Amino acid sequence: MKTTIRNVILTTTLALSLATARLEADPPKSLPADVGSGRIAWFDITTTNLAQSKEFYGTLFAWQYNPVKGSDQAAAIVAEGTPIGTLRVADGKISPFNGVVYVQVSELKPSCQKAKELGGTVVPGFPFNLPDGTGAIAAILDPAGHPVGLYSRTPLPPTALPAG
Repeated sequence: MKTTIRNVILTTTLALSLATARLEADPPKSLPADVGSGRIAWFDITTTNLAQSKEFYGTLFAWQYNPVKGSDQAAAIVAEGTPIGTLRVADGKISPFNGVVYVQVSELKPSCQKAKELGGTVVPGFPFNLPDGTGAIAAILDPAGHPVGLYSRTPLPPTALPAG
């Protein structure tokens, strides 16, 4: 009898702990707005002075900023209540990759393949899934070397690990 009561107490405690943890967890992240294929979906602006850039762009465009989870080196750009991009501190010197526009595509891998067929290059390390299942991105270089981002609302399928 004592064992049964102890098991009920332990099970109840565990269930309450899990339920409380679920209530305290961050809500699932929603997908960015569906702007349609071929339209600008997101952009990044990189800076050497985050506070100065926030003041400049905030005053110029009436942008507001939200913190980026896990970083004090970036801020989400918000225009009229809608997240539209990221302002982030450069990792070293400003380069051509420090300001990237992301164009929405319906399917990421076929779009990367098409870019290669047209003389572009997929930047090493891309494509990859964004956190929280919010889609996937790739960075490509056009034939002239200009970087452009591709964004799909659909995450890439998991890849099989090589047999080892």
